[in-house]
Amino acid sequence: MELLKNLPQMDMMRSEKMTSVQLIIPVESAHRAISYLGELGLLQFRDLNADKSPFQRIFVNQVKRCAEMSRKLRFFKDQIHKAGLSSSSLPTIQPDIDLERLEIQLANYEHELLEMNANSDQLQQTYNELLEFKMVLQKAGGFLVSSKSHEVMEERELDENVFSHDYQDSVSFLDQEMQSGSSNPSGLRFISGIIVKSKMLLFERTLFRATRGNMFFNQADADEPILDPVSTEMVEKTIFVVYFSGEHSRTKILKICEAFDANCYPVPEDLTKQRQITEEILSRLLDLETTLDAGIRHRNAALHSIGLHLLTWMTMVKREKAVFDTLNMLDFDVTKKCLVGEGWCPIFAKSQIQDALQRATYDSNSQVGIIFHVMEAVESPPTYIRTNQFTYAYQEIIDAYGVAKYQEANPTVFTVITFPFLFAVMFGDWGHGICLLFGALFLITHETKLTSQKLGSFMEMLFGGRYVLLLMSIFSIYCGLIYNEFFSVPFHIFGASAYKCRDTSCSDAYTTGLIKYGDTHQVSVYTTDDLLKQPLWNELFWGQKLLQIMLLVSAIVAVPWMLFPKPFILQKLHFKRFHGGSYNILEASETDMEDHEPDSARRHHVEEFNFSEVFVHQMIHSIEFVLGSVSNTASYLRLWALSLAHSELSTVFYEKILLLAWGYDNVIIRMVGIVVFAFATGFILLMMETLSAFLHALRLHWVEFQNKFYSGDGFKFKPFSFAGIADADDR
Repeated sequence: MELLKNLPQMDMMRSEKMTSVQLIIPVESAHRAISYLGELGLLQFRDLNADKSPFQRIFVNQVKRCAEMSRKLRFFKDQIHKAGLSSSSLPTIQPDIDLERLEIQLANYEHELLEMNANSDQLQQTYNELLEFKMVLQKAGGFLVSSKSHEVMEERELDENVFSHDYQDSVSFLDQEMQSGSSNPSGLRFISGIIVKSKMLLFERTLFRATRGNMFFNQADADEPILDPVSTEMVEKTIFVVYFSGEHSRTKILKICEAFDANCYPVPEDLTKQRQITEEILSRLLDLETTLDAGIRHRNAALHSIGLHLLTWMTMVKREKAVFDTLNMLDFDVTKKCLVGEGWCPIFAKSQIQDALQRATYDSNSQVGIIFHVMEAVESPPTYIRTNQFTYAYQEIIDAYGVAKYQEANPTVFTVITFPFLFAVMFGDWGHGICLLFGALFLITHETKLTSQKLGSFMEMLFGGRYVLLLMSIFSIYCGLIYNEFFSVPFHIFGASAYKCRDTSCSDAYTTGLIKYGDTHQVSVYTTDDLLKQPLWNELFWGQKLLQIMLLVSAIVAVPWMLFPKPFILQKLHFKRFHGGSYNILEASETDMEDHEPDSARRHHVEEFNFSEVFVHQMIHSIEFVLGSVSNTASYLRLWALSLAHSELSTVFYEKILLLAWGYDNVIIRMVGIVVFAFATGFILLMMETLSAFLHALRLHWVEFQNKFYSGDGFKFKPFSFAGIADADDR
């Protein structure tokens, strides 16, 4: 017994012992104390200002400033991403933050970037306009020079064929002018411009209907795409020239051009003027290109300088905001010179917290120390179960069902083994298990690399459960060896079975059960020949019959044992407590009890004991437990069903795909069969069947196992921790 008492406590079996604590912190050392506690990450604060809105908190202005700095940092990050640059520096921990200096620095950087962006956008817009003007001059000038009558007639005939069904009776004056053979008929005017290519067809139809056919339209694709300053994408555009007559038509055409975001540019009919304007535009384009390149280099240099410190600044601002958010959970004392905080911490962490508070007092040169003392609390403490890389995923499986109550038995201790084993019972194939093992080993060996990378939701889930996958694969190999399953191909590694049918032929069997015939020890159990000739009772081990009877009797006895003892024990305890049988230590005087508010959590209430209600309540629980046990036991048949389904599906793929294709004397058919078999094995058996068996194993633990003893109605211990903030940002 002494040996058992000296055994170390199992950390995962129960949550850590917690205690409620109170802190009284002088204002001058409050920021540093909370920062040190955030680095330690072992104290969960209780919000003492839950009845106040965020704008009524003490440090609301500091939180706003941090939020504004976070906005500026996100703006810098977007600008760096758009410029194709990267911030490669790692964040550094700097507990002493000059918030005002950082705020001014970020404001200067933002103002500089906004000014550079505005200038760049203006220059880019001017550059685009000049580039479009140059293209319009080149294309529209060609339209004006071209004066061959047959080309004009072809354009007229095309328009008649396309639009004649709308206006068959109308005869445009443009047709009359074209018939005269003049390339620039008297009285005609034109508007030239450029428009996005995708809008061209609708633009042309709108112009034709608005002018009732009294126009002539010519178009040509631009030689190169043009940068859209809004979307920052290259857009293909089309140059157009619209011939018309009359001021009324001109007004309509200009409004339509504005509606379709078409840019119009004046093109002189004189070739000499066209050349002069083109030369001037080319000269200005060269100057703008030089200016734009210089501006881009200057902006990239500024962004590069920001990028060197961006991650550090983001970490600093997040930490500062977290500190002020935590300070807003504290309240002033009556003197308004100290902040009062309450919270929970593990008992083992009290000395570490006290050391951190003493260090904060010393570093802040405070004349008054921080008071840290333990409080009594009526409410249940949070649950804190320490995990490592191996047990984390199993604990998450349990917590997804419900967090354990304080000091409640933790099912994770059993789940570490039972979960992969029940999975393997349904997925028993040592060939498929080896494939899962390779995948698990890949994730584990690349653990350091994958941890620092951004993974998708599926890969993140798979990587988080890498050790679960490892044990699942090992147990699958074990069960597959027992089942004699290797991609549905049997290998007689352990020899023939020690059991056979009771009848002569298994195919003609009509009795139930198997008979053991290969046990070498049956001669010692039976010392005569007559007994050897009798069928052996089918025992898997010695004493099996006695054990089965004992388990059955125990199950029957458990029903009244659940029903009767508890009500009588509670009645006896109640009688002793309130009728002089036992006395508790007096923890507070009557005066202290009167000081509490009527609905205070610390006030003791004497509840009336009703034996009939307790007995009926216990009877309901007993009935639910018995019915649940029968239902849950039957639910374990899914182990057999899923195992059979996996085996049969593997057999179908092996016989109907691989063997069928291999029966043909054709290399192509055989290769196709191998590819299809590999695809079916990988995506159906290794992915879908793995997920199916995983979900069924999850149900067997949540519904059939944990509901018998596990309440799971607690809440997690969530300490104020800078590391937790970083992990949440990564997710």
